[in-house]
Amino acid sequence: MLLNLSPSLSSLRFTSSLPRRCCSNRLPFLSRSPTTRRRFSLSVKMDSTARRRSAGEFYGRVAGTTERGFGGEVEARGAELGSLVLRACYTKVSPSVQVENPKLVVWSDSVAKLLDLDPQEFERPDFPLLFSGALPLVGGLPYAQCYGGHQFGVWAGQLGDGRAITLGELLNSRGERWELQLKGAGKTPYSRFADGLAVLRSSIREFLCSEAMHGLGIPTTRALCLVATGKYVSRDMFYDGNPKDEPGAIVCRVAQSFLRFGSYQIHASRGKEDLEIVRLLADYAIRHHFSHIEKMDKSEDLSFGAGQEGSPVVDLTSNKYAAWSVEVAERTASLIASWQGVGFTHGVLNTDNMSILGLTIDYGPFGFLDAFDPSYTPNTTDLPGRRYCFANQPDIGLWNIAQFTTTLEAANLISKDEANYAMERYGNKFMDEYQAIMTRKLGLAKYNKQLISKLLNNMAVDKVDYTNFFRVLSNIKADPNIPENELLIPLKSVLLDIGQERKEAWISWVQTYIQELVSNGIVDEQRKAAMNSVNPKYILRNYLCQGAIDAAEQGDYEEVRRVLRVMQNPYDEQKGMEKYARLPPAWAYRPGVCMLSCSS
Repeated sequence: MLLNLSPSLSSLRFTSSLPRRCCSNRLPFLSRSPTTRRRFSLSVKMDSTARRRSAGEFYGRVAGTTERGFGGEVEARGAELGSLVLRACYTKVSPSVQVENPKLVVWSDSVAKLLDLDPQEFERPDFPLLFSGALPLVGGLPYAQCYGGHQFGVWAGQLGDGRAITLGELLNSRGERWELQLKGAGKTPYSRFADGLAVLRSSIREFLCSEAMHGLGIPTTRALCLVATGKYVSRDMFYDGNPKDEPGAIVCRVAQSFLRFGSYQIHASRGKEDLEIVRLLADYAIRHHFSHIEKMDKSEDLSFGAGQEGSPVVDLTSNKYAAWSVEVAERTASLIASWQGVGFTHGVLNTDNMSILGLTIDYGPFGFLDAFDPSYTPNTTDLPGRRYCFANQPDIGLWNIAQFTTTLEAANLISKDEANYAMERYGNKFMDEYQAIMTRKLGLAKYNKQLISKLLNNMAVDKVDYTNFFRVLSNIKADPNIPENELLIPLKSVLLDIGQERKEAWISWVQTYIQELVSNGIVDEQRKAAMNSVNPKYILRNYLCQGAIDAAEQGDYEEVRRVLRVMQNPYDEQKGMEKYARLPPAWAYRPGVCMLSCSS
């Protein structure tokens, strides 16, 4: 839905831009009886649900009744299936959240600028009502998206926007397309047995990390504002049978698109009749978000050998879907390389949490590395196998790309060779980006695998703080004449409680590092400035989030706003804000702070 946004909210106007064929009406919700969902695997013969079709209109049975839809149907079968939305990419549904004197907690002026929104609009008395969904935006056509996904490596069937409702799209004055989405705005046909709501705790985390990642220069969905609803929501944070009431809240998320890998997987999983929807949705994405692909000329030399010598040649100019799959793969690889560079662990890299635009999306139990630990996962649900731990993210990214390309292959949009080539390009792009990032972090002229590998090993052994180490590393001078007993002085604030044997290991590494710096011939001050521009001083550590949450739950929102301001400029020194760069205090390691569940 296209939204023409002027500086005044009162002039919001929506028009349709999503394909009508892929829409279903808002349909009734099922009762709360237990259900099971059918599982699919894209690597085997796909299951197809029988459906009826007449004169281009589709019918759905909901709890024994039949309703017409706009190209979509919801089918229920008692306790066998949950609420399924079939043959549709999205469903029209309005926010239904209840509010009581809602309050604007925090907002982003930079996101408002993206939308050509006058920052004074945040002062409107009805702003919290509009951006909680309690008051409709005039002419709006809100909807929830249908998608599926692999969760922890297992196909989970239909998932969808269970608590997110997109208000519409807009084109700003620069011709950029942006979607506005409320997270926590109430039930949708994809809510299953959840309430469609969000709590202040998780909403603050999502808002702050969206903007913190942007400040770090990492592709991400953005956040315009966060509104406290004034109502309470029951949540069992630790899944231990002890739910408690928490303040409710809603985040307005902003992205050029919220399409995910799972947006395509769900239709391929449903068999031959739905494969055309995969093509339709791919065409939509290419037309609106990858338009340069449609403009490729066959005269361009974009033919490549796939895999090893003798493999078939892949011509990206002859198949736009192949070119698209390669770009999605490369954007994903570049994104994950940037995560590794700043020590970010997403925590829930399911395919339904993978953006086709290569954005960081869906901030749940995320975490930045404190002490360097490659096996770190911030997600309590991930603890048994640590599938989504920090070190595994690059491989999981490739696995997810494999599921995406399998979907396109099933829809006959790309060949197996083209799918393999996209995965090959993912691997190459990741290594190129990661090596370049690590080279810059160390202030080197060229990549030195042995030097970097030894450094990371030392950091893991001594549990060195990832962020603070790289920040102070720039203080080392390229002087081979520094006495051995002074070599570690620049690192004394991060090399804590290490014995003589470990000191010797670090001295050896620093000596090798200095030799490399000398051979590079870069002036110390120049190198320091360059390193500090890629090694942040401030990251959104979980304990900083918790401090802001604790204050906000008592009605004090100033700490949330202060943390936002710090994280908007993470590479600057920011005099007076040094406490936000400190190591986590002891209380930060309690459950619910250092690690969270998927529902957190």
